[in-house]
Amino acid sequence: MTECLRRFRMDLSYDGSAYAGWQVQPGQATIQLIVEDAIEKVFHQEIRVHASGRTDAGVHARQQVAHFDLRGLSMPTSRMLVALNAVLPADIRVIRIRGVGPDFHARLSATAKEYRYYLWCGPVLPPFLYRYRWHVRRKLDIPRMQCAARYLIGRHDFTSFSANPNRPLGDTRRHLQLLVIRKKGYTIEIVARADGFLYRMMRSLVGFLVRVGEGELAPSAARDILRAKRRTAAVPTAPAQGLFLWKVFY
Repeated sequence: MTECLRRFRMDLSYDGSAYAGWQVQPGQATIQLIVEDAIEKVFHQEIRVHASGRTDAGVHARQQVAHFDLRGLSMPTSRMLVALNAVLPADIRVIRIRGVGPDFHARLSATAKEYRYYLWCGPVLPPFLYRYRWHVRRKLDIPRMQCAARYLIGRHDFTSFSANPNRPLGDTRRHLQLLVIRKKGYTIEIVARADGFLYRMMRSLVGFLVRVGEGELAPSAARDILRAKRRTAAVPTAPAQGLFLWKVFY
């Protein structure tokens, strides 16, 4: 008799500092490799975990969503969660597991994602924050950055804000639904939500906004850069450590 194949949705949270990103890479410690090894150790089945997207080296996740399939399993999901967290390292946590239908796909079923990026604009970066902030030493003009953000919101071709600009034109249009910049103390939080993000798009948006905030570019440069549809030095890529995959929407 063929054992029943069950699909599970797994919500993860992780500190990406010690890892070479999500995707399995030969000879590298990656989130996907560690998670797959944990599932195979607990359930004694060879599996493949599919995530909503691949975070880069050093990027963190408050909520990454993934799915995987297991055969012949009757264990309650509450016990699955405890068992997996018992073998995972402390910087990777499963925060929720639930059974889903076979048509659920962590990447293809997602309707939007939210990323948050954190800057530190104080004179000294506290040592316990260096893994989670980009230290920008120059004072940033928040109203200028907010003005630039308004040019970027909407459906555009974001080729100029992708680190891989040689993709087909139809694959580079995204609907940026939200782009908010807010400051509390020395911390600046940049929140972006879109129906999808190109490779390093969020870090490119942040790099551009910082240049605007420093006075190096006018807010209206956003419009010209979008129209150019090519990567230029006007759009630097922000460092990885300030970036968090915050939420995946379905």
